Amino acid sequence: MGLTKSEIFTDKQNKMAAMMKALAHPARIAIIQHLIKADACICGDLVEELGLAQATISQHLKELKNAGLIQGTIEGTSVCYCIDPKVWKQYKAAFDTFFVAYDNKNPCC
Repeated sequence: MGLTKSEIFTDKQNKMAAMMKALAHPARIAIIQHLIKADACICGDLVEELGLAQATISQHLKELKNAGLIQGTIEGTSVCYCIDPKVWKQYKAAFDTFFVAYDNKNPCC
């Protein structure tokens, strides 16, 4: 297996890559979209909504939680997930900065 050589890149570049990796699956995008729409969600609702297995949903929720994008609170036997607004702002700021850097003044290609 090859090395990523992440040490040759800046902290900012590595952080941006980690942020993008956290979102780099259509199921995670769908989970985030559902959480935004619902403003909170119990994992079982996601299984119904997305049509994926509970174990698959749980794995994607774990990745999103590890990235800090979502937070969860235990309510009885269920875990209620929602967007972490502080981390969401950080992602938004990072992506805004990244995408605004290109203004296409010289359409050479």
